[in-house]
Amino acid sequence: MRLLLAVLAFFCASAFSQQKETEGVEVQKSRLLLLPASTVERSAAQQYGQLMRAAAQKNLLNNDKAQLERLRAIARELIPHARRFNANAVKWQWEVNLVTSKSVNAFCMPGGKIAFFTGIIDALRLTDDEIATIMGHEIGHALLEHGRARMSEQVLKSVGVSMAAAMLNLGQVSTELLSQAANLAVSLPYARRQESDADLVGLELAARAGHDPRAAVAVWQKMSALSQAGAKSGAGQPPQFFSTHPSNANRIREIEANLPRVLPLYRKP
Repeated sequence: MRLLLAVLAFFCASAFSQQKETEGVEVQKSRLLLLPASTVERSAAQQYGQLMRAAAQKNLLNNDKAQLERLRAIARELIPHARRFNANAVKWQWEVNLVTSKSVNAFCMPGGKIAFFTGIIDALRLTDDEIATIMGHEIGHALLEHGRARMSEQVLKSVGVSMAAAMLNLGQVSTELLSQAANLAVSLPYARRQESDADLVGLELAARAGHDPRAAVAVWQKMSALSQAGAKSGAGQPPQFFSTHPSNANRIREIEANLPRVLPLYRKP
């Protein structure tokens, strides 16, 4: 009897272990990582600092203390789960800031430098769960090193493979070139696969942090409605978030298809 119980316990433990391993989403990290992570994170921190100082000089930084603390509280809930996707995230010097602007936008630069614009919170009337999925998505880009891959790509395009290799061996990648690459890493749209993977990371981070990942569907429904309303009114430009996070009819369907992988994480006590 004891042997039978031991065997049953073993199989139950094995099944539980397999379930634990299959919980969550499946994503791929970037492969084109020519630039060292330390170089990319240092350059991103410099660019982020410049952006925040420029906002501060215009009295546009952290004007709404309650909203800022709201964002930082959500970040504190998400960040402990980031190491599942990137072990180095525990070493990052995370920052979260709020910029007063009508721009409907948010981003997370390499190394955990997060910024939200009041426009995205106000225009979409974001709930905490919706903020968590957007922030999780942006953090996902950083964890999967999409910015690092893009910066590496820009350096290659600018100087060529052989020159880039020589520069990296000598540790002489110019500050100007890195700055240019860091700017493009924020302002250019990501590839569709990168967007999809960031969506999935955002779902899981939100769920593990106790936020309903189904809010991601509501975010994209609101974003689409805002874009359509702007087009009908003749406002012209779509929300800035759309320019760097292109949407299509498959996006919500893909998010919904992956919700069963993360909802058990959200429902756990």
